Amino acid sequence: MSKLPLSFACWDYDRIRALTDGTTEPKGIDLNWLNLPVEETFWRMMRHQEFDVSELSLSSYLIAKDRGYPKLTAIPVFMSRAFRHSGIYINRHSGIKEPQDLRGKRVGIPEYQLTACLWIRGILHHDYGVSPTDIEWFMGGEETPGRIEKVKLDLPSDIQIRSINDDQTLNQMLEDGMIDAIIAPRAPSCFLNGSPNVQRLFPDFVSVEKDYYTRTGIFPIMHVVAIKDEILEKHPWVAANLYQAFVAAKQKVYDGFKQTAALKVTLPWLISEWQNTKELMGEDFWPYGLDKNRTTLEAAVSYSYEQGMIKRKLDIEELFVKSTLEEYTV
Repeated sequence: MSKLPLSFACWDYDRIRALTDGTTEPKGIDLNWLNLPVEETFWRMMRHQEFDVSELSLSSYLIAKDRGYPKLTAIPVFMSRAFRHSGIYINRHSGIKEPQDLRGKRVGIPEYQLTACLWIRGILHHDYGVSPTDIEWFMGGEETPGRIEKVKLDLPSDIQIRSINDDQTLNQMLEDGMIDAIIAPRAPSCFLNGSPNVQRLFPDFVSVEKDYYTRTGIFPIMHVVAIKDEILEKHPWVAANLYQAFVAAKQKVYDGFKQTAALKVTLPWLISEWQNTKELMGEDFWPYGLDKNRTTLEAAVSYSYEQGMIKRKLDIEELFVKSTLEEYTV
């Protein structure tokens, strides 16, 4: 019996390796994996709905569910997660020493609706009292001129946001002191290249992020896996089968960490890092499903609503295909 062919756009993560090399196969599905950088995947899915199944920005997905378009529904599989205190880069001459110093400053963002920016604005607001309205936002390409929002936003009138010129980049503006900081998921190249003018706002970001997790229980979700509604309408069994396969593929990564005879990842203290992470976050430190992620998802929805990107507080259950939120028992 032939399998259902589905295109799947996603970056090359260890947690999908078993799906892409055929070690784990979703029942009844022939996945055509398209290995694309996340920015390209998100753009093509949100603007043109080119893929059957796609990795997708959580922030973009919330906007889509709020507006009812594009017509997509996610399964509770989280391709990317990251603590984001490390994603604030400052010009050393800006006078910024602590988060509160961002008030009144010029801060660059590649897109206002990026999930990393959503989380960072929420953290600045709730943990440090710095509201999005306290900052003058500059939007545009980080490394290449001309970047625009994937979806048009209807932001509150008290948000100060302007587009940079077509020949400018946020990276160069930060290096030159034309803006005071950048908030972004990608580190600007001036920072990576060791510019003496640029540093992180939180140099010891690991300690700050561990404290954040201990206080809040939040491990920020960046990307979900979304399926076109037209696929789900024709083949409702696809969601649960894909979900089971993603869970099995991730388990193979966990199992690989236990093989200490030879390191599977090119890091000398991989085992120590894995053990330290488990001590802080538990055995399943990258959880899928709804129950273990409710606190994180509720925070993301609240931040998106507070920041004016969605117009109603979405119920968490409505974000995911219902069949992936319950399991059968024997």
